[in-house]
Amino acid sequence: MNYVPATSDMADAIYHVLHTTIETIYPKFYPQEVVDFFCHHHSKEHILEGIASGNMGVLRDGNVIIGTGCFHDNHITGVYVLPEYQKQGCGSQIIQRLEAEIMKSHNTVVLDASLAAVCLYEHKGYQTIGHGILELDNDVKLVYEIMEKKLSGNHSLG
Repeated sequence: MNYVPATSDMADAIYHVLHTTIETIYPKFYPQEVVDFFCHHHSKEHILEGIASGNMGVLRDGNVIIGTGCFHDNHITGVYVLPEYQKQGCGSQIIQRLEAEIMKSHNTVVLDASLAAVCLYEHKGYQTIGHGILELDNDVKLVYEIMEKKLSGNHSLG
């Protein structure tokens, strides 16, 4: 498996990873309104913006895109792995690559973790520093953890 920068010709495959993962995993933790919110948020336009930022990558198994990750400044904005590839170290590999990029200019990384991903991030050394709540339709609340990790290594703080 290899992690490479995302390119615009990968947008459909990234969309597939995001929506398959959200529609399969999130209903175990959240009501349908939250699933719908995330699917709407991860539109093709949003994916193309992430690719254009230069901060999105994909994890490939051969020629198949099985996961994706993105960051902005020192904030990991998303890590998604197809359900059939989860619990095999794929998410950890993506996180490691994102942290390496963030470490070039920051000594701390932050992220908003879905309930489905909190345990993964705790295992990677993240600590909850707060809780977020977003009000959605039908009086549904999206609850998530705000997590942080101190990075070590050589970096120029910016």
